[in-house]
Amino acid sequence: MNRRLVFISVYTLLFLGITSCKSEFESIRSSGDTKKITKKAGEYFAEESYLKAQTLYELVLNSVKGTSEAEKIYFNYAQTHFHMGNNILAAYYFKTFSNTFPNSSFREEADFMQAFNYYKLSPSFRLDQSYSEKAIQSFQLFANTYPNSPRLKDCNNYIDELRVKLEEKAFDQAFLYYNLKQYQSATHAFENLLRDFPDSDDVERVRFLMSKASYLLAKNSVYTKQEERYEQSIEYANLFNNKYKTSEYLKEINQIIEDSTIKLKSITK
Repeated sequence: MNRRLVFISVYTLLFLGITSCKSEFESIRSSGDTKKITKKAGEYFAEESYLKAQTLYELVLNSVKGTSEAEKIYFNYAQTHFHMGNNILAAYYFKTFSNTFPNSSFREEADFMQAFNYYKLSPSFRLDQSYSEKAIQSFQLFANTYPNSPRLKDCNNYIDELRVKLEEKAFDQAFLYYNLKQYQSATHAFENLLRDFPDSDDVERVRFLMSKASYLLAKNSVYTKQEERYEQSIEYANLFNNKYKTSEYLKEINQIIEDSTIKLKSITK
């Protein structure tokens, strides 16, 4: 019996505590008192109760425009979205903050956070990379705007990471064309990859596949286009030979040159 009474007492205290907290929040929320709401929102933010802080900040955003508190409130409001994982909204509100308060002491952090939220939105390389591109552009703009920022190293690391993802996406797309036997599209895609990522660790393989795609394009072309395309195939293969004297792909590359040369002689006769 005593145990049951203790349990009921504890449960009642917990219930009252929860009800009390809820009542306090609701009381503040419905008070209409801007100063009281702002103060309590700051307390919730410091306690990392971001949903409650965000809810209260939203009530006073319009009321505090033009006041000395506006910067901090708008900045904290953007941060609540970030901490709650709402990266699209966070990026938007950090950008809005920078445009609204261009001379703010929080401007540098807001610009970085805008880029960082785009980075957080960057998906697997197999998916659309629009946010990766936005993140790279934003990090580069940050680096140009704040060349002495302690965040610069982080920016460069994030840019490198995102560029690897874009490179993987580009290779995946080019290789898909190749596997689908769309050799003209594959050749162009491999060319674009080399142009955009000249320092890639996979350049040798890309040049090999580009040479092979070009050769297969010529081989499967109508007669009137074969001469031009076999010449292009030989050009790609010779360029590969000049760059990679000990490549594992040399045997296939030389076979491409040999076959293309024979075909060209046959055509020109």
